[in-house]
Amino acid sequence: MLFPRTNIEQQLGKLRDKEFNASTWKEQVSTIFLKEEKHKNRILKNLETSSPVIQNTFDLDHLETHRIYHLDQIKKICITYRLRFLDSKYFKGKLPLSAISAIKNLEKKHQTELKGFKIIAPSKLFKLENADDPLLFAPMGNDYFYLVHKWGNDLHPLRKLMMWFFKSFENLLILTFLVSLLLTFMVPEGMFTKHSTASTFIMILFFMFKSVAAVVLFYGFALGKNFNTVIWNSKYFNA
Repeated sequence: MLFPRTNIEQQLGKLRDKEFNASTWKEQVSTIFLKEEKHKNRILKNLETSSPVIQNTFDLDHLETHRIYHLDQIKKICITYRLRFLDSKYFKGKLPLSAISAIKNLEKKHQTELKGFKIIAPSKLFKLENADDPLLFAPMGNDYFYLVHKWGNDLHPLRKLMMWFFKSFENLLILTFLVSLLLTFMVPEGMFTKHSTASTFIMILFFMFKSVAAVVLFYGFALGKNFNTVIWNSKYFNA
């Protein structure tokens, strides 16, 4: 054979020797690892502490417009799906390495330190004070937020429908009425009177409605539940 085969290990060694001083390459590599570890620790600290920062400085040339959202859009989604939009320090789930890497890459690309992180997630994923899919955001100012990273599974396809009844008091009344109507239809014919009439049906429906409403009110007050429009940005469990 006219030409010898290429040894990839040798080629890697040559490239390494060009980029690192052969006599101190171990120290240089250790310095790089230490720098990365400090960078990671700083990011974790910013995620776990509250910051008054209302905006971060981004390089407009490197912004991905499909990742920019206004607070009104975030609020609407949170209310529709009964989610919360809170500071990242309240998040009790485990942040994946992919989220840390996304922050590192974004800071490197925009040559800035990101602070004031916020997360969209169901209430159960937050450490709420007593009074399934996180999205990590960084504030841009003027009520705009930049989507840094998303992880976890998608929401249940019926969550929007299930949470519609908890958007407002009027929606809850509709749910109460539908449940009462269903229970009324389940009452055996002739249980209260020998002959079922429209007036009897209405009386039973009224009784069922009061019973179901009482249970709903007790459940709501006992567990400190509230409507989607109230809790979407509240840090309190019983807001």
